[in-house]
Amino acid sequence: MSKVRLGIIGLGAQGGAYAGFIAEGRVKNMEIGAICDIDPAKKQAAEEKYPNVPFYDNYIEMLESGDVDAVVTTVPHYLHPEMGIEALKRDIHVLGEKPAGVYTKQVKELNEFAASKPELTFAIMFNQRTNELYQKVKEIVDSGEIGNIRRTNWIITTWWRPQSYYDQSAWRATWEGEGGGVLVNQAPHQLDLLQWIAGMPKKVYSNVKYGYQRDIAVEDEVTTILDYGNGATGVFVTCTHDIIGTDRFEILGDNGKIIVDDSKKVTIKRLRKSEQEMNKTMDMMEVAKLVMGGNTDKIYETEVIEFESVWGAQHTAVLENFAANILEGEELIAPGADGINGVALANAIHLSSWLGKEVEIPVDEEVYFEELNKRINEEKQK
Repeated sequence: MSKVRLGIIGLGAQGGAYAGFIAEGRVKNMEIGAICDIDPAKKQAAEEKYPNVPFYDNYIEMLESGDVDAVVTTVPHYLHPEMGIEALKRDIHVLGEKPAGVYTKQVKELNEFAASKPELTFAIMFNQRTNELYQKVKEIVDSGEIGNIRRTNWIITTWWRPQSYYDQSAWRATWEGEGGGVLVNQAPHQLDLLQWIAGMPKKVYSNVKYGYQRDIAVEDEVTTILDYGNGATGVFVTCTHDIIGTDRFEILGDNGKIIVDDSKKVTIKRLRKSEQEMNKTMDMMEVAKLVMGGNTDKIYETEVIEFESVWGAQHTAVLENFAANILEGEELIAPGADGINGVALANAIHLSSWLGKEVEIPVDEEVYFEELNKRINEEKQK
């Protein structure tokens, strides 16, 4: 094939955006093969905007139509693994929308099935991995420039959502419909980036508020302590009720610190000697000068890099990479199997708050599923 014919399952905000990108010619080697949605209004909109593109109200029929080589699953979270498996069964390549699923048990089934079909491409829409800023941060960490990580801190509260947002649909912000709140809807990219750059923690202890500042059943406030198992720790904070918002990510290492502000500016402070060496050799006179606001040039050098982000460019980069992998074998930026890591982290944060104790990662899948179903049943009774 010369172009990948992409089937878009779900013509909502994301599916509509991807259709627009492709139709505008912004995605090399890709065209819209078909569109699928169960909403009749979406059919009318698609026929007006994309008159030559086949439309289906049943995704299985689309998969078996011969109109598509690959699909993207822009649908409610619970459906991502199911639809991914059905597509792979029919030898259709899969680009899963984030998160990979709601709980690791279902995501594991998808990953295992995808592994049995190595000839097919399986990727996930972790578009922030194409962000040059985060690629730079990962490069610095992986190179060992700042030494072993001692601590991570990420405050990401730029997700303000009013009650009207949650009231748009009955399934939104419900355990049965979405499987969670800010952790599964707004923050999956940060959970992925956190583990992609700093590694997966071994344990978490969380304080999570459900319906804290919004009339919803799921979480709108999260504070989590991470334990990486080697002495390093971390803190992850997110919410949907901070209208001012903060996006600040810090990584402290033996040999320096990385500070990311607003996902636009990265400040790298490289120690001229490791902290361990300064700890052993610095006398109290030098310490006093430093504490009283002395010149830090002899302690560390500072580099500041600012990045510009064009909306949509990161999404189109993943779509192009997906197509290039199918057509040319280009290495995937975000292999689909990686999707389980962020889900595992979100599951652990939820479970820790539900049980009121620190939990290990990966969590006990049966315990998590049982606790999730409790909340689904409670929701139905209300």
